[in-house]
Amino acid sequence: MLGDYMKIIVSAGGTGGHIYPALAIIEKFKEKEKDLDILYIGTHNRMEKDIIPKRGIKYEELEIYGFNKSDLLLDVKNVFLIEKAKKKCLKIMKEFKPDIVLGIGGYVTYPVIWAASKLGIKTFIHEQNNHPGKSNIALQKKADLIGVSFEESIKAFNKCKGEVFFSGNPCGEAALNAKPMDKTEFGFSKDKKLVVVVAGSLGSATVNKKMDEFLNSVKDKEYEILYITGKNLYEDFIKDKEYPNNVKVVPYVDNLPSLLKNTDLIVTRAGASTMSEILSLSLPAIFIPSPFVANNHQYYNALVIKENGGGEIIEENKLTASELSNKIDEVLFNEERYNNMKKVLKSMSVNNSSEIIYNKIKDLMK
Repeated sequence: MLGDYMKIIVSAGGTGGHIYPALAIIEKFKEKEKDLDILYIGTHNRMEKDIIPKRGIKYEELEIYGFNKSDLLLDVKNVFLIEKAKKKCLKIMKEFKPDIVLGIGGYVTYPVIWAASKLGIKTFIHEQNNHPGKSNIALQKKADLIGVSFEESIKAFNKCKGEVFFSGNPCGEAALNAKPMDKTEFGFSKDKKLVVVVAGSLGSATVNKKMDEFLNSVKDKEYEILYITGKNLYEDFIKDKEYPNNVKVVPYVDNLPSLLKNTDLIVTRAGASTMSEILSLSLPAIFIPSPFVANNHQYYNALVIKENGGGEIIEENKLTASELSNKIDEVLFNEERYNNMKKVLKSMSVNNSSEIIYNKIKDLMK
C-alpha cells in the first residue's frame, strides 16, 4: 500500500446473501478510505454481473459453476474451468496489485482467494451462514482472517492460519438504518398486531400452495396479515380467490425492512440476509427454512435462533394451516415469551458489523 492509496479486490457471488454483505463492506471502505481503488470479481452469469457494474465498480467475470452431482458432465467441465479461473485471477492480481483480497461467499471466491494466497497477498473471508459453505471451508487454510455471522461457526474454521472472529452480518445495518414505513399504507390498522409472511424475495411455489387454507382460516384472529407471494407467482396465487378483510396479498414489498420496523412477527425463510435483518430489528420470527439450498444451511441458521429462544421453526414438509396458526398464537399472545424472544435476538445481533470487519482488515494490513 503506497501512502494512503489502497487497492482491494472483492469477490462474492450467486445470491444476494453473498453480494449485499460484500456491498456493505465496500461502502464502509469507501467511507473510511479517501483514496480507494476497488475491483470486483464475480461470475459471468449470475446476479452480481448486473448489480455490481451498475454501482460504478470495476468488474471482472469468471466462468465457473457450482458442483452438481446430478450433472456429471458439467462437473468434469468445471474442474477445467476452475483451473482456467485460477490462471485468470493470477493475471488480474499481478496487474492490479491489490493490498488485500476479500472473499464474501459463493463458489466464485475459490479461485480468487486461492490466487491471492499463491501470490502472498493478504486475504479475508466472511461466512454469512451458521453452517459454513463448502468454498469457505476449503479456503480456510488460505485465509489470514475470517469473520463469521454466528459465533457457533467459529469452531468450523479450526484450520484457519489467522484469526477467526465474530463479526455479525453487515446486511443487518441497512435494516437498522431504514426509515420506518407506516403500515397504514397497506390499509392495516394502527391498533392491531401485524404478521408479515414471506418466503424469500422470489417467493416459493411450494409454500404458496400451503398458504391458501391458512389465509382463509384467520378471519376471526386479532391480528392482520400481509402475505408476500413473490412477483412471478402473484397472479396465479390470487386468481379466483378472496381472503378475509384482515389479510392483504401483494407480490412484493420494496424495502421490506422499512415495513418490518412496524411489524410484530415475521414468518419467513432463513437465508443469511433475512437472519441479519431479524437480528438487527429484534423481530420475533417463525422460520420455514428452504429445503432446497446447499448444505441445508437455512435450517441451521434458524436452529441457532430457536435454540437460543429467539424464534420458532416449522419445516416445510410439516407446514399446515393449523400448525402455523398455533405457532403464531403462541408467540404473539404470550407477552412474557414474546419479550424474551426480542431480548434474545438483541443479544445475538451485531449492529456495526462492517465497521468491525473494516477495523480487523486494517489491523491485518499493518
